[in-house]
Amino acid sequence: MTSTKKEVVPYKTAEIDKKSQVRLMFNNIAHRYDFLNHFLSLGIDIYWRYAALKLLKPYQPKLMLDIATGTADFALAALKLNPEKIIGVDISEGMLAIGQQKITRKQLEKKIELRWGDSEKLDFTDNYFDAVIVSYGVRNFADLKQGLADIRRVLKPGGQLLVLEFSKPLSFPFKQVYQFYFQYILPTVGRWISKDQAAYQYLPESVAAFPDGKEFVKIMEEIGFDQCTYKPLTFGVSTAYLGIK
Repeated sequence: MTSTKKEVVPYKTAEIDKKSQVRLMFNNIAHRYDFLNHFLSLGIDIYWRYAALKLLKPYQPKLMLDIATGTADFALAALKLNPEKIIGVDISEGMLAIGQQKITRKQLEKKIELRWGDSEKLDFTDNYFDAVIVSYGVRNFADLKQGLADIRRVLKPGGQLLVLEFSKPLSFPFKQVYQFYFQYILPTVGRWISKDQAAYQYLPESVAAFPDGKEFVKIMEEIGFDQCTYKPLTFGVSTAYLGIK
């Protein structure tokens, strides 16, 4: 399977593939990732996660997989759904280390388990999870369709995929304000705080290239997900997507 968009990578001169670059990038910025998330979104990212998870509440999933779990914020928020267990996977050791610190500090080791893992080659058997959640991770897949297909493979029949991802506002004047902020302010502040020259330039570039809204729903349907819906949040800065296996 091939990507639907021209590949966008963090380090344009690096002679390594996208997956390796994404892993390197998140290892580089792990120490500042949570602070920048909350600072650059004015704390709205916390609301986005809980708003997205409300879409899963009617299904009451018991065994959940959090893909591209990062520092485990989405997994921790998903405890509101009262699952029996959440497994989080990520390719960045640096992000996982910070996530594990949070889980240990909160004494939640029995509820949330973090593992190193490739989001596009999941190390789980078929029909294993009640629900899979992904927060701001699918646009980083080297092969979007392959990643979605593997997610569908590990879901039980009737299982749910919940994706939360950045999207592009369409209405005036929010579209223009958003574009200015994403193209100029966010990369400058992100670069200054994280000390990574490329990571927060990659963010707006990857969002611009991502097939959001109806286009992403169409891809989910092509992979075999049913009853696919999407819900724009905060004028469409983020969008939550839900599909059923």
